[in-house]
Amino acid sequence: MKTKNPALSGAEREAVVNRAQATYSASPLAWIIKLAVLGALDALLLMGAFTAVAAGAWWILAAIIVLLVLVNGIYLPPNRFLPAKYLFPGLVFLSIFSVGVILYTVYISFTNYGDGHVSSKPDAIAAIQANNTTRVPGSKAYKSAVAIKDGKLQLVVVDPESKQVRAAADQEVLAEVPDVELTSIGGIKDVPGYQVLSFAEVSQRTKEITALKVKIDDDPNSGFIRTTTGSAAYEYKSTLTYDKAADTFTDAQGTVYHDSGRGSFVTDQGKRIEPGWKVGVGFENFQRAFTNEDIRGPFLKVTAWTFAFAFLSVATTFALGLFLAIMFNEPRMRGQKIYRVMMILPYAFPGFLSALVWAGLFNQEFGFINEVLLQGARIPWLTDPVWAKVAVLLVNLWLGFPYMFLVSTGALQSIPDDVLEAARMDGAGPWETFRQIKLPLLMVPLAPLLISSFAFNFNNFVLIYLLTNGGPQFQGTSLSAGHTDLLISMVFKVAGFGGGTHDYGLASAFAIIIFFIIGGISYLGFRQTKTLENLN
Repeated sequence: MKTKNPALSGAEREAVVNRAQATYSASPLAWIIKLAVLGALDALLLMGAFTAVAAGAWWILAAIIVLLVLVNGIYLPPNRFLPAKYLFPGLVFLSIFSVGVILYTVYISFTNYGDGHVSSKPDAIAAIQANNTTRVPGSKAYKSAVAIKDGKLQLVVVDPESKQVRAAADQEVLAEVPDVELTSIGGIKDVPGYQVLSFAEVSQRTKEITALKVKIDDDPNSGFIRTTTGSAAYEYKSTLTYDKAADTFTDAQGTVYHDSGRGSFVTDQGKRIEPGWKVGVGFENFQRAFTNEDIRGPFLKVTAWTFAFAFLSVATTFALGLFLAIMFNEPRMRGQKIYRVMMILPYAFPGFLSALVWAGLFNQEFGFINEVLLQGARIPWLTDPVWAKVAVLLVNLWLGFPYMFLVSTGALQSIPDDVLEAARMDGAGPWETFRQIKLPLLMVPLAPLLISSFAFNFNNFVLIYLLTNGGPQFQGTSLSAGHTDLLISMVFKVAGFGGGTHDYGLASAFAIIIFFIIGGISYLGFRQTKTLENLN
C-alpha cells in the first residue's frame, strides 16, 4: 500500500510562491513605502557617485553603479527575485564589512603605507615644497586676515599694489574674493561668505594659523604666502626646486634628489627627504617580518608566547572547569544550585572591568595580593617578564573557567546514566570511568568549543591591553612589543594606534600571518575531531 507523499508537487510549490509574491506586492502602502526607501537610497548612492567622480575614485564609482543597478533591479519588480530581496542586504554588508576589510588589509600589506608614506606622489611633492620654505628677502607685505569657510581655516590677503583680495585654505591656490569690505588703512574688515576671526580667536589658534601655507599660483616653484600674526602675511619660497620633466628636487647647494622607486626622493648617497608617498613593495613587509633581525627576534618571541598563552589558557580553564563540573554534578551534594551560581559569577562581570580590577590587585606597592595575601611581599607582578606572564594566565583562568564549567556541566548531564551504571557493574572505578568513558564522550561535543576557545585566546587583545599593555617592553629593538604581547596586540602597536610610529603595511602583513596561523590550526583541529564522532 502506497503512503501519501507529504511533499508539495511542482505546481503546488509554484502556487505557494505566487501567493507569497502577490501578498508581497498587494498593499499600495507597502509599494509607496518601498518607492520612498528606494528613492532615498538611490539619492545617497548618487551623492556617493558624484563624490567618487570628483575624487577620481573610479573603482568606487564602478561599485556604486553596480549597487544601483542591483538594488533597483531586485526590489522594483514586485513579483520577481523574492529570495534575493531577503539575501541581498546581508550580502552587501558581508561584502563591505568582511570581504572588503580583508581585501583592503591584503592590499595594504603589499605597500609601504605608514609614517612618511601616507598619500600620493603629487601630495608628497607639494608637502616637501611647503615644509622647506624660507621668507623671500625684500618681498612685499600683505594685509591679511584669518577666516573660516566650510569648516576650513582660510588665509585672506590684500595685494598692497592692486588692492585685489584673494583667499585660500592650506595648500590651495589663492582665488579672488569679490565685495570685501576694507578698513581705512587697507585692512580686512568683512568678507562675504567668510567668518573673519577676531584677535582673541586668532590667539587661541596660533599653531594652526602659523602652519597655513597658501599657494600664489599653480606653479609649484612660485612659492607660498604665510602669516604668523594673522594681520600681516609674507611671501615664502621653497628651498627645494622641483623639476617636473626630470622628476627631481634640487636644494640650494645643488644636491639632486631623484625618485628612488620606493616612494621617496633620495640622493645618490641615500639621503632622503620627507615625506614620501605610498607605493607597492611586493612581499617586502613579509620578508622584513622573517629576515630583519630587529623585527624577527621580537616577532618570534611574541609568536611563541602567543601559542603558549593560548594553549595554557585552554588547558587550565578546561581542567578547572571540568573538575568543578564533575564535583558539583554529584547528585548527593547539597546546595548544588548555590555552588553553581557562585562558580559563574566571574563570567557575569564584564571582562574589561575584571582586568582593570586585577591590575590594581597586582600592584607591586599597594596591591591587595602583595600587601594582604602575601604579607607585604614585593613581587613585581606586572613589571617582571616571568611574573607578568604568570599574572596574565591567572587572570585569564579566573575569567575563563566559568565558561568551561558551564559547557562541561551540560555535556556531563547529556551522558546516559545506563552507560555509567554499566561501567560500575563491570568494576570500573571513578578514575577508570572518567578516563575511559566520560572524557572520550565529553570530547565529542567539547572539542570544537576548545578549538574556538584556543582561537579566542590567540587573539585575546582586551585582557593583554588592559592588564599589562603588553609590557614589560623588549629592550634593544625598535619594534614596539613586550614580553606579554600577543600577536594581535603587537599588530595594534605596530600600526601605531597605541602611540608611536605607524607602519600599517607591516601591521597588515602580521595580520595576514595571524589569519593563516589560526586558520591552519582550526582546520587541523576540526579535522581531528571527526575521529571523535565515531564514539557518539
